[in-house]
Amino acid sequence: MLVKKIIFLMMLVLALPVRADDSPVQHLRNFLARASSLQAEFTQVQVDEIGNPGKRSSGVFYLQRPGKFRWDYQMPYNQEIVANGGKVWFYDKDLEQVTAKRLNEAIGSTPALLLSGEVPLETNFTIEKQAVDEGLYWLKLVPKSEESGFKYVLLGLDGDTLAGMELSDNFGQLTRIYFNNVKTGVKPNPSVFEFKPPPGVDVFEEK
Repeated sequence: MLVKKIIFLMMLVLALPVRADDSPVQHLRNFLARASSLQAEFTQVQVDEIGNPGKRSSGVFYLQRPGKFRWDYQMPYNQEIVANGGKVWFYDKDLEQVTAKRLNEAIGSTPALLLSGEVPLETNFTIEKQAVDEGLYWLKLVPKSEESGFKYVLLGLDGDTLAGMELSDNFGQLTRIYFNNVKTGVKPNPSVFEFKPPPGVDVFEEK
């Protein structure tokens, strides 16, 4: 479930075609205009139903619109999630195991539509402006479909830079992600989005 959340959040960044005039949305549009490619460090925190922080992890991610990202967990475990060409690779180094899935099977139909860019964001989400909190502009995206599996997604912007995300699912679980050292417009080496299973690992691929 956590992996689906991460992919879902990345699909939002990959495909957000927002049209609005209020300030937070304009900041988001400004960010996306510069973020055809992006790299950043992240810290991810799981929060329980009463607000207590739990498992914490960190790493780096790379993004290139449309449709490519690499999400590398470095602490406290090593895992790679690489999306390219409509497929997602999950590599758990500790388990020496690779799983490959089609993107739409990994995240469900709505995120797949977001990735395609063929359906405007407003078709799938209600966009609500939130109050400025701790210097960040916040937007709340509420799915219009009851089958999405998510209650809402929050996007936080520091000026025109993505600074944080929060996702609440229908099971009461909350995932918060904080970004730092965000660099936009720096195109990663194409090899960043290529994945080849290392020799000797178990590979499970869904056709």
